Amino acid sequence: MVRERAAHGNVAPVEALVTEWLPWRTAMERALYGEQGFYRRGERPAEHFRTSVHASPRFAAAIARLLTDVDSALDHPSRLDLVDVGAGSGALLTNVLTCISSDLRARLAPTAVEIAPRPPGLPADMTWRPDIPRSFTGLAIANEWLDNIPLDVVEQTPDGVRTMLVDPASGAERPGPEPSADDRAWLDRWWPLTEAGDRAEVGRPRCAAWGAVLRRLDRGLAIAVDYAHSRGSRPPYGTLAGYRDGSTVPAVPDAPATSPRTSPWTPAPSRANARAPPRPSSPPSAPPCAPSASPVPAPRWTSPTAIPAPTSPPSATRARTPNSPIRTASAASAG
Repeated sequence: MVRERAAHGNVAPVEALVTEWLPWRTAMERALYGEQGFYRRGERPAEHFRTSVHASPRFAAAIARLLTDVDSALDHPSRLDLVDVGAGSGALLTNVLTCISSDLRARLAPTAVEIAPRPPGLPADMTWRPDIPRSFTGLAIANEWLDNIPLDVVEQTPDGVRTMLVDPASGAERPGPEPSADDRAWLDRWWPLTEAGDRAEVGRPRCAAWGAVLRRLDRGLAIAVDYAHSRGSRPPYGTLAGYRDGSTVPAVPDAPATSPRTSPWTPAPSRANARAPPRPSSPPSAPPCAPSASPVPAPRWTSPTAIPAPTSPPSATRARTPNSPIRTASAASAG
């Protein structure tokens, strides 16, 4: 028997014969998106944790109003794309379609970006694909997608910053190699570590993922919705956690019915997290299914040229193991 750091930082006995030590990014990638990964198997995330899509129809109504504003700002193109990145069951797109006018519905091209199998019963004109379209015009929504981007976890040790390695079967950890020069540069800018024991999630993969969305957006608006923390209030031990059946559990990549996740920090407005056309002279009316309680506020349109440089970058990671979800909340640069 040897003693290694187990999930959630506790020290516990671990079998000396460990199957393999992997960087967290590799373990999360396999647990969530591998051949038997949580999402690729078609698991139901709503059984393990709840997002805004499942919490209230108001969220879909708000997105529908935003879509209507984007359509107006783009002068009602003959085709308007609505791209849901990390669409899950397709519920958000389906609900939005019930909240828009018949004219907009006739011109709308809804696309679900999701690696899970297509569920039955979705609208026939909804495209279901595993990757982001090469180009599109309209509105892209990434609701709790960034916190599912696999990333590495690092820790400040007496010997310096080290990339943490994890045993996928037990969740036990041990320090590994130093981060790459690019990861160190990202950490120095967005999530500096100061004391032994401080941990961070390296958000560079999130930056790249969000950048890929923006590069494919020809005209319109891209919005990421996720958990967040700012550069000045990073959690000292990181945000990696697991979820199962609605409860927080240790983040063990190969545990059945568990999903590893991280949470993103709050991004300042930047070219990386928003592209908006000029605001229309008069905002369009709310969609017919807008909730009756309190009105959904109209979006604030901002010209990208007037957006200041970010003070903290957008990032989030939610990883899930074969049968369970894991999530983290981390910072990422706007690059």
